[in-house]
Amino acid sequence: MNIDDYMSGVGRKARQASRAMARATTAAKNDALESIARAIEREAAALKEANARDVASAREKGLDAAFVDRLTLSDKALSTMVEGLRQVAALPDPIGEIDGLKYRPSGIQVGRMRVPLGVVGIIYESRPNVTIDAAALCLKSGNATILRGGSEALASNTALAALIGEGLAAAGLPRDAVQVVETADRAAVGKLITMTEYVDVIVPRGGKSLIARLIEEARVPMIKHLDGICHVYVDDRADVAKALAVCDNAKTQRYGTCNTMETLLVGRGIARAVLPPLARLYRDKGVELRVDAASRAVLETACGGDTPALPLVDATEEDWRTEYLAPILSIKVVDGIDAAIEHINTYGSAHTDAIVTEDHDRAMRFLREVDSASVMVNASTRFADGFEYGLGAEIGISNDKLHARGPVGLEGLTSLKYVVLGHGEGRQ
Repeated sequence: MNIDDYMSGVGRKARQASRAMARATTAAKNDALESIARAIEREAAALKEANARDVASAREKGLDAAFVDRLTLSDKALSTMVEGLRQVAALPDPIGEIDGLKYRPSGIQVGRMRVPLGVVGIIYESRPNVTIDAAALCLKSGNATILRGGSEALASNTALAALIGEGLAAAGLPRDAVQVVETADRAAVGKLITMTEYVDVIVPRGGKSLIARLIEEARVPMIKHLDGICHVYVDDRADVAKALAVCDNAKTQRYGTCNTMETLLVGRGIARAVLPPLARLYRDKGVELRVDAASRAVLETACGGDTPALPLVDATEEDWRTEYLAPILSIKVVDGIDAAIEHINTYGSAHTDAIVTEDHDRAMRFLREVDSASVMVNASTRFADGFEYGLGAEIGISNDKLHARGPVGLEGLTSLKYVVLGHGEGRQ
């Protein structure tokens, strides 16, 4: 296969399909989404069979448990796909909305219309659910999309692509509106991220090495995040029960996700109340604790000879900058909210951070001053997700400030253009 020729062909077809998608009716887009949902329900067994081949291959290659977990299409994952498709179908169609219309002294009206981005290229690794999430959001927002999944999920993505094509055709929309790149050759990525004549934006969903490569090589604009170094700060005015619940869920609900807590910050005034029970909880779940000197002193003093999480590991400077994606947690005792905010803004990745507190003023300060895409009060960082935010699904999470920030749903896949309504006026 000549990769340049192949990818150029994919790009041309996507650009052509994007024009049809831009004028597609809401009814046609929703019909396509419902047809895809029904096809997934009908072919669940076949999808799991294809996915089982990918999973077996990943295990044979010695890929780690977190990778295999992301790759696996369980019954729950399939039902979440279907629910996501239907949730996206139920969302208002943003395309064509005109707002902010105002009369100018000349007599014209000026407003802005929401329009598709055009062609969205999505590069991702081991999550076949991204194939459906991306297709659904791009379809509903009137875009065409080129999907380049990882080689480890090729069987799963090929099977899903066939069902997406079936749904598009059933609704009278072009099959080329969603194309899955059919080669695992890395050169296809290199071509995709430089096809400015065909692709309007790239959304990378993958590990740090992938994002770093794209930052260096891409000519097409990107919506991206590099790290998910997420924090929970337990303020000294926190409710202890809430703190235990939030810190447990934020770290242990899933380890290999970008919205999992990686650093726990604890106010000095509440450390003796929350650290020992949290240490026991994490010990029971097999989480390694990397602690600063103050955290170690609290645990050793409070627990005596039965220190619940020993052996504790001394945290290094590098730990505050690390996204573990594993059952490892760094812990630091801080002097208060000012120190917590300073630590987060210094070491965080501007992804998701949370405070646990009963003090309204401190909560509002945290929301205003922590410079992250999602900031939370008394809630787990694991909620930073398009599905949980009611976006139907997400195409990715951006910790950039332009063009989209946080979970990227329908609006993040659109742009605005100015529209002018007149009655024959001319500029004087």
